[in-house]
Amino acid sequence: MTTPLHTGATVAEAYHSALQSFPERVALALPDGSAWTYAALQRRVHAMARYLQARGLRHQDGLAVLTGNQPEALVVLLACAWLGLRQTALHPLSALDDQAFVLQDAGISALVVGAQHVERGQALKARGIVPLVLGLGPSPLGEDAIAASLAFDEGELPIAARPDDIYRVTYTGGTTGRPKGVVHRHRTTLTMTLQQLAGWEWPEPLRFLIATPISHAGGAMVLPTLLRGGTLVLLDRFTPDAFLQAVEQHRISASFLVPTQIYGLLDHPGLDRWDRSSLQYLLYGAAPMAPARLAEALGRFGPLFGQLYGQAEAPMTISYLRKDAHDPAHPGRLQSCGQALPGNQVRLLDVQGREVAAGEVGELCVRGPLVMEGYLNRPDATNEAFAGDWLHTGDMARRDAEGYLYLVDRAKDMVITGGFNVYSSEVEACLALHPAVAQSAVIGVPDAKWGEAVAALVVLKPGANATPQALMDFVHERKGALHTPKQLWLEQALPVTALGKIDKKALRARFWNAQARQVG
Repeated sequence: MTTPLHTGATVAEAYHSALQSFPERVALALPDGSAWTYAALQRRVHAMARYLQARGLRHQDGLAVLTGNQPEALVVLLACAWLGLRQTALHPLSALDDQAFVLQDAGISALVVGAQHVERGQALKARGIVPLVLGLGPSPLGEDAIAASLAFDEGELPIAARPDDIYRVTYTGGTTGRPKGVVHRHRTTLTMTLQQLAGWEWPEPLRFLIATPISHAGGAMVLPTLLRGGTLVLLDRFTPDAFLQAVEQHRISASFLVPTQIYGLLDHPGLDRWDRSSLQYLLYGAAPMAPARLAEALGRFGPLFGQLYGQAEAPMTISYLRKDAHDPAHPGRLQSCGQALPGNQVRLLDVQGREVAAGEVGELCVRGPLVMEGYLNRPDATNEAFAGDWLHTGDMARRDAEGYLYLVDRAKDMVITGGFNVYSSEVEACLALHPAVAQSAVIGVPDAKWGEAVAALVVLKPGANATPQALMDFVHERKGALHTPKQLWLEQALPVTALGKIDKKALRARFWNAQARQVG
């Protein structure tokens, strides 16, 4: 039983510690060349928190955000932490019905909408689900929260959050049905932050470019950067040129990207026109990266990559692959997602819940304070995810003798063809070895004889040429008949989710229509 003596802290207290420790340092460098110090950021957070209180928000009410990477969105998220609100982010590219479901399912009391999402905000407001809709800037939505908050007291405000509060509810897209709300109390974010600080390789000076949404993965970089006294730079929309320009302009030393963004940099003809000499650390994760393309990235950028692995239910810090483990002299290691970070128990279990031997494939399962509380309003899904008192990640993996983990595939992305298991990541890694291939997605498509057939959708590098048959032959020579796509299509681009991951759900929908997958 937890007593007051052993109760943990809150995320707000961690932010307060950072903001108090470095008052005169630059916390946020703005696009117009101005900057907010740590003290200025704290004043804005206090004023925003008082404004939200004045609009009727109380401890543990739900607040949702639909925003880009504008500085004021960061202020709102910190104010939520201060007041002990439950924060939820809407995926900006999700369907209107899914966003409306999230607002209703999470019991949201207020929705804050950024300037680039006003039209969607109006559509959500018209449904009458949320009592209060606010804009970040002038808009037809009603009151401008930025301007209104500036009229409120910027002085010190007591922290209302409590350690056992729900800190955030994160919604996962899933592969079928409605999104699931992943419930996290303060302990999850604090555990993640401590593991980030202890296990990741932060450079000095620390100038972190956030190029993915602060409402999602990018937001996980804010607190550790501030606790180390670093400076944040927000990129509202990633393009290779925008990223490279920000690196040069702000002398960025660290950033986080998803693999599709790194591929975009590698294939960008202007990559070497920008000064990247300040960049010391490039984290990547959220989706598998093809080892061949990772080796290419090491050749172009140098040994500055660190790979993180986590999921919505246990975010960011299940395991980590250090910079020195990204060694082209040991190419097999480039397929690893690293070693479990201290504080996590990680086991690879078979369908009976027994640990598999080294080198064998099992489902990666996790225990520890990083793990979610459960799924909101979904007790059956929670019980299934926590079977045997482990979080079942749905990721199939193997472990080598040194404790390095190798993700083989998502269980749902495995193709079962004629009774044999084909891991899509293995085929994608093979295709990436072809010099013409920029990226690929391998899925199972309906097949009357085999149930599912291996199929691939491929994007070629700019100016490159390869026929579908040549690419299928390439895989056949290296992996054999079982792994060779029976069909392969060349695409101009692959659909991605709001977080930049290849959207295999959308790809499968082309072939499976409304029918449920019978296998896989």
